[in-house]
Amino acid sequence: METLIELFGRGTCLTVLQMSLRAAVIGAVCLLLIRFAGSRTFGMKMPLDNVLTILLGAILSRAVVGASPFFATICAAATIVVLHRLCARLGLYSKFVGKIVKGEGKILFENGQWNDKNMKYCSITEKDIIEGVRLNSNLDSLEKVKTIYAERRGEISVVKKDN
Repeated sequence: METLIELFGRGTCLTVLQMSLRAAVIGAVCLLLIRFAGSRTFGMKMPLDNVLTILLGAILSRAVVGASPFFATICAAATIVVLHRLCARLGLYSKFVGKIVKGEGKILFENGQWNDKNMKYCSITEKDIIEGVRLNSNLDSLEKVKTIYAERRGEISVVKKDN
């Protein structure tokens, strides 16, 4: 046990070697936790996933610098990952939980009409939407657009009119 304390240190007065060893272990632990959280964590970029990313970084960094107890920090990070997984799973089975955790898409433009209420809710302007149309559908006007959505993760998607 003394050897582990000597290698990893205790408290906030850590050597370069001790912080480096802590960083290596925390990096491996973080990778395992992210693998357990699932591939959606970084692929979906939804608010729930962003919360996990921010919290894991904040919590695990404390173990590297010795600001919080090493094993308690790992346990806290594991708890966050389990809660993330639970919320994501509950969102599969409950529309209500899914709406809270994942959000819902909003129609911004449909059949030639702007939906001002949804645009205001999403804090998005006509210029933002037209930029999204250019980027996502290679159209420079709304003439060929049937519907534009603000998706749950904040992206703009476009449904083109039938020819």
